[in-house]
Amino acid sequence: MIKSKNFLVLSILSGMGSLGVSQSAIAFDINAGDIQANVYGYAQLNTVYDINEDIGVATQSGSFAKLTDSNNVAEGVFDADQQSVIGISAQHKDGAKVVVEGHFRGGTFSIRQAYGSYENWTVGRTWSNYNSWTGWTPTVDIDSTAGIAGVQDRVEQIRYTDGGLSLALEKDYFPNVNDGSSDWSASTKTSLPTFTARYEGSAAEGVNFVVAGMGRMLTLDDGTTDESTIGFGAFSGVDVNMGAVTLHAVVNYSDGTNSYLYRSGADYTGTDAYLHNGDLETVSAWGGSIGLSTKIGEGDFNIVYGKVKMDLDDMNNDLGNVGGNNEANSNAFVNYIWYPVNNVTMGVELGYFKSDYFDGSDADATRLMYTAKFSF
Repeated sequence: MIKSKNFLVLSILSGMGSLGVSQSAIAFDINAGDIQANVYGYAQLNTVYDINEDIGVATQSGSFAKLTDSNNVAEGVFDADQQSVIGISAQHKDGAKVVVEGHFRGGTFSIRQAYGSYENWTVGRTWSNYNSWTGWTPTVDIDSTAGIAGVQDRVEQIRYTDGGLSLALEKDYFPNVNDGSSDWSASTKTSLPTFTARYEGSAAEGVNFVVAGMGRMLTLDDGTTDESTIGFGAFSGVDVNMGAVTLHAVVNYSDGTNSYLYRSGADYTGTDAYLHNGDLETVSAWGGSIGLSTKIGEGDFNIVYGKVKMDLDDMNNDLGNVGGNNEANSNAFVNYIWYPVNNVTMGVELGYFKSDYFDGSDADATRLMYTAKFSF
């Protein structure tokens, strides 16, 4: 991960888990009386050559949703896009901190993080507590590998941290309930905040681990039907430094929390539950990734494979309309990431994406990617 003396530069430069390898970044420090602040950010260019079909989205990340099994698609497509982040953090002499950070992705500016912290408490929008970089293998593709640890996004929350343990109440993340005919029902309602718990620690020299769990309430309320059910999830990850090579591994389980199982469903959030005979039935799934990293020359060579798979049998038996749904998504990356000068990161990557559908069909694509990132 990125190492920096500056406050929370880690969370910025790691992006969505992309290119976060041992580069330091120096922000602009500002001292104003009782407040010390710094400004930080990066500008990044991503270029891609889609060999089989164009599956790129914003920042040219690969999308499972754009895979098709059709032969009538354009092959050999080149494209490019940028991503950038700028933020400011400030710390009062009494210990209160605030971070406000924005980014451009796909040409649109939005608030990425905005939170305050004091002693053990963090309040606002930042990375979900049901998330970790432990077990993650670096990739050039910013959206990275299927099945990595937890939800790879930022949400509003109240978090308490004591050492390696952190507990949080969070805004529910895209509850995905099927009302018997379609996903993303407009009648889905959030009744309670999601509870998350995470512990990060070291088992031995060179071995870091994380375990996490969560619970959430799913509710479908259309004014006539008002049904609820409980969903839960868990993941564990490990990094094992074996000298010349570091092993990264993650395993996830989900039951009614597939929106927290990264890159499940059509791309990012699989169906959590569905309405059948007046009751909400949860959908279970699992996922994981395994990778290796090693130092070569002035950079790092990485290889990783990840997969998520949903159990759609009961949903198909009850509703009979899930034949074209993504049952499994998997991808693999081989890359080399290097650092030509301080605060500059470059990477080249070969990526492979595959979706398996419940009806037995599948689709896949291969792509090449290059990135250049300039940080401050």
